[in-house]
Amino acid sequence: METLPLTLAFIGIGLLVGLSGCGSAMGTAIGAQATVGALKKRPESFGSFIVLSALPGTQGLYGFAGFFILQDLISSEMTLLQGAGVLGGGLALGLAGLISGMYQGKVCASSIDSIGSGNDVFGRALILAVFPELYAIIAFASLFLIRGIL
Repeated sequence: METLPLTLAFIGIGLLVGLSGCGSAMGTAIGAQATVGALKKRPESFGSFIVLSALPGTQGLYGFAGFFILQDLISSEMTLLQGAGVLGGGLALGLAGLISGMYQGKVCASSIDSIGSGNDVFGRALILAVFPELYAIIAFASLFLIRGIL
């Protein structure tokens, strides 16, 4: 029973970093796939394509930063409440990062396709692409609040 809080915390950290990293990997891959197709039509727009392709990479960074927010809680003396808090916070940010990264990648891919077709939509597309990220940011901010409780 003494190791349960630490076990919960390690699972939480794994979910935090792993799921948000998966969201970024999938989102950036979706954007990169669209970039490969769009480059055939508009190679001069590579700068815009690369920005939009890289944008979903931030979710993984939030997950990694989340570890640093929680790391000083993780010890063999942590309480069950702390272990559960790390698990809950890790799950919240991990899932938010996974899903927002995937959907941000889809928005970015659509934007890349549109620019590749000759439309001048980079600025507006960038604004729209930030909407899914808002929920990863909210989950990241929630991690600070959870940390404050623990």
